[in-house]
Amino acid sequence: MPLQTMSSESPDSTQRLHLLMQLLQTLDNGLILLDENYNVQLWNSFMENHSGIPISDARERNLFELFPDLPRSWLTRKIDSVFKLQSRAFCTWEEHPRLFDFKSTRPLTGHSGKMYQNVTLIPLHGLNNTVSQVCLLIYDVTEIATRKKELEAANDTLKRVSRTDKLTGVFNRGYWEECLEQEFMRCQRSQRPACLIMFDIDHFKEFNDTHGHQAGDEVLRVVGRLLKRFRRSTDTAGRYGGEEFGIILPETDIDQALIYAERLRKKLADTVIEWEEKCLRVTVSLGISALDAEMNAYQAWIEKSDQALYLAKNAGRNQTHASRS
Repeated sequence: MPLQTMSSESPDSTQRLHLLMQLLQTLDNGLILLDENYNVQLWNSFMENHSGIPISDARERNLFELFPDLPRSWLTRKIDSVFKLQSRAFCTWEEHPRLFDFKSTRPLTGHSGKMYQNVTLIPLHGLNNTVSQVCLLIYDVTEIATRKKELEAANDTLKRVSRTDKLTGVFNRGYWEECLEQEFMRCQRSQRPACLIMFDIDHFKEFNDTHGHQAGDEVLRVVGRLLKRFRRSTDTAGRYGGEEFGIILPETDIDQALIYAERLRKKLADTVIEWEEKCLRVTVSLGISALDAEMNAYQAWIEKSDQALYLAKNAGRNQTHASRS
């Protein structure tokens, strides 16, 4: 709707203003003109179409009355700074994904959803060279934002897959060792306790020979699922190789780690693995070591836990040995 003009204006200026208003109405961006009291002086057809409010109903009404869900405190500070500093301000979709609760149809997919927006706030000077109004330009950046989020999600998935052991679902050796090295360095700096459990499945070769490698794979999957359910949020479990696994326990002393390891051992021993109408069971042997100041690299930590694991297996398997030396 063209803006009504004063009759004292010349025909040329009226024509120019009329053409300007036609241009503003055809913009693919939203345009809102506000006074110092946040009252709407003008908005274009973009705003009318997406809000469902015609300009005749919006003019001279408060912006926050028209859009009660706007972050009022934040946005008023933003607008006030434009009036005071007489300089532009910006709001990106990363900061406020959907400042105005508008729907958007993605042209490439036709998928309807909420509109992601970038907003620019522009000071407009009056005849006395002071800022008398602020113009809000609203850009529909749904395509850009959605593509970026989809790319980030794809990258996250790729990162997760690259870190995960496909068979067991726990971390693979490469990433697990990275986590172990980071924990080693953190504890060296902070002098905080941490323990490392290394364990493997008892007589796993004989199990595979008897029941087949597919049954063995099912055992590894069951162990992986139990580890993910059993671990604390701060723990890091990984498949070290074959039937051997490792668990990093931050902020844990040797006695606490022993309690944890024994609970895990008993849980695995009690777990029935159903395979081809058979009910199978396995046991595990576990070795524990606490990080100490004499270790000069994380590999020494693994070696000490492996030595404890060897002692557990040598003592008859299906048990836990904690290295206290």
